[in-house]
Amino acid sequence: MSEDAMNNQLLDAILDLKSSIKNKTKRIYEVNHNIEKLTWFNDLDEECLMLTNDLISAAKDLRSSLIRQYISLDFLRKKGIAKEEIKDFKNSIDELKETYQDLESVFFYLPEIPEFVETTKQLSLV
Repeated sequence: MSEDAMNNQLLDAILDLKSSIKNKTKRIYEVNHNIEKLTWFNDLDEECLMLTNDLISAAKDLRSSLIRQYISLDFLRKKGIAKEEIKDFKNSIDELKETYQDLESVFFYLPEIPEFVETTKQLSLV
């Protein structure tokens, strides 16, 4: 194989990698957006809360898997290959964590704080 052919093959592989990372990042941002929408619901019954808790657990598992994938890309990032795509990928993973933590707070932690419950009641009267 000629040197030009090998270079072209390498460049094609880099473009494929960049495209794959971009697509994965886009899907993560879509998941984040859809999870964020759930925080606007209120008065969930027990079954919905259990499903929400399952969703939070699944999001945590997904994040763990994505972090491992991000770590596996570290060598490429350090070499300057797909640097921006990898950075955006990491940002989407960080946003995923914030998103499921917000969901967890809204449905499982904040309702346990009496001051929060009282303020929420007062705001609903407005």
